[in-house]
Amino acid sequence: MAKQNIAEQYVDILVRAGVKRLYGVVGDSLNPVVDAIRRNPDIDWIHVRHEETAAFAAGAEAQITGALTACAGSCGPGNLHLINGLYDAHRSMAPVLALASHIPSGEIGLGYFQETHPEILFRECSHYCEMISNPKQMPRLLQTAIQHAVGQGGVSVVTLPGDVADQPAPERPLEHAMVTSRPTVRPGDAEIDALVRMIDDADKVTLFCGSGTAGAHAEVMEFAEKVKSPVGHALRGKEFIQYDNPYDVGMSGLLGYGAAYEATHECDLLILLGTDFPYNAFLPDDVKIVQVDVRPQHLGRRSTLDLAVWGDVRETLRCLIPRVTPKTNRRFLDRMLKKHADALEGVVKAYTRKVDRHVPIHPEYVASVLDELAADDAVFTVDTGMCNVWAARYLSPNGRRRIIGSFSHGSMANALPQAIGAQFTDRDRQVVAMSGDGGFTMLMGDFLTLVQYDLPVKVVLFNNSSLGMVELEMLVAGLPSYGTSNRNPDFAAVARACGAYGVRVEKPKQLAGALKDAFRHRGPALVDVVTDPNALSIPPRISAEMVTGFALSASKMVLDGGVGRMVQMARSNLRNVPRP
Repeated sequence: MAKQNIAEQYVDILVRAGVKRLYGVVGDSLNPVVDAIRRNPDIDWIHVRHEETAAFAAGAEAQITGALTACAGSCGPGNLHLINGLYDAHRSMAPVLALASHIPSGEIGLGYFQETHPEILFRECSHYCEMISNPKQMPRLLQTAIQHAVGQGGVSVVTLPGDVADQPAPERPLEHAMVTSRPTVRPGDAEIDALVRMIDDADKVTLFCGSGTAGAHAEVMEFAEKVKSPVGHALRGKEFIQYDNPYDVGMSGLLGYGAAYEATHECDLLILLGTDFPYNAFLPDDVKIVQVDVRPQHLGRRSTLDLAVWGDVRETLRCLIPRVTPKTNRRFLDRMLKKHADALEGVVKAYTRKVDRHVPIHPEYVASVLDELAADDAVFTVDTGMCNVWAARYLSPNGRRRIIGSFSHGSMANALPQAIGAQFTDRDRQVVAMSGDGGFTMLMGDFLTLVQYDLPVKVVLFNNSSLGMVELEMLVAGLPSYGTSNRNPDFAAVARACGAYGVRVEKPKQLAGALKDAFRHRGPALVDVVTDPNALSIPPRISAEMVTGFALSASKMVLDGGVGRMVQMARSNLRNVPRP
């Protein structure tokens, strides 16, 4: 049997760690690893058109499966292209292993062609970033990188010079059993005791939930019932907590709706569950706050805490539920439920007025029809910008759907590459990319990746020929829009030229049929929907001081564009309120 080289050993360890595919672009220093993949039947090389797509796709796959995924870039400019997608994966706590191949080891530090220093460049967007400069570092260094990515939830980067990848692997490698899944973390008894006392002493408790409530829906509902608590959520918590939730009071933040803001400010005790919600302008500073998070470094960095609890949300609630005293007074909960329903009713009217005849098409209408027609287990990937608004307000979670976006990093152009990674996990599952024309065109080359692999991703393009969220930011800041308009082609014709299904929709009556036809198509499809760039009306009492980047300090900011089926859910919850 021929002796393994470092590249072959690297690939074998990826397979042993459960990695199914490696996304990237081939080239020079990366060639030994790609060739090792070619000869290994248990892993696939996924050839994308841009390394940024590779990192986004790996991050999305990791979020869908919860398992380690991998991407790679060749030396210098190749691996530099990974960095934006790796930042997103890291901030989304997606376990991703990135291979940054490097120039010949004997040339490092001498200004060689394409020389960079990836072991320095990627340090900020990773838990672990080291270079293999000697074959004796293998396989321990790679196994250590894997355990950082899996154990801490995020990115690890391994830098590997191409000549080192070609060298023989050690004859007696010091391999060990790898950690490929994370444990649950239970808080200490002292923290549980203190939290029980605080809950029992409070008359009005509110829960505010983030993505850390994944897998804890039943426990959150049981706890909310026991303490008669309204339940609000951040955008990343929407898919895990909004469905089947009779205590729902909506979402807080820039895209917020309903009574979440009031519920978090009018309570006696606010419990933040698994959320690193970044906009502290929306959090109260005059109520008691408890934060529960599995990452201790997140505790207290958004608001002053009265109690910090280091633990998994589900395990923490399982400890609390048997011990807290049941509350019988529902007045605060019922008042917040009514406020929530009334608030939703107040933003519906613009959406319901002749929307099915409005040209250009209201984007709200597109999102609403998409929500109705998409599969019950669809995966939605959502571009940053106005598509975030439509996803937040119109996509209806049900415990089976997934909603993935660049919700923490806030990058443009994420929806298409994330859809690629999501679709590779299951070709039979419906994957819908909600793309804006700005984001789509930024990485449009990877639409060809859908065609190359016949991935049945459905791209629904919200085409308003502008950078809509940027225009909104300029408007609120009192600035005229500038540099935000796009001169776009017929994207459906572009899709057809690429070998995919493409249809253009300019009238509302065409929309449902176009979506149905695209969903029935077995391969990749693009629905180019021409939408109204002026769909949002901004309340008159918004000042420039209320804007800081993407966050608004205005507590009652309303984007007048409806809330889809959420109003029906809110009214249904209100009907279930017991009457004296």
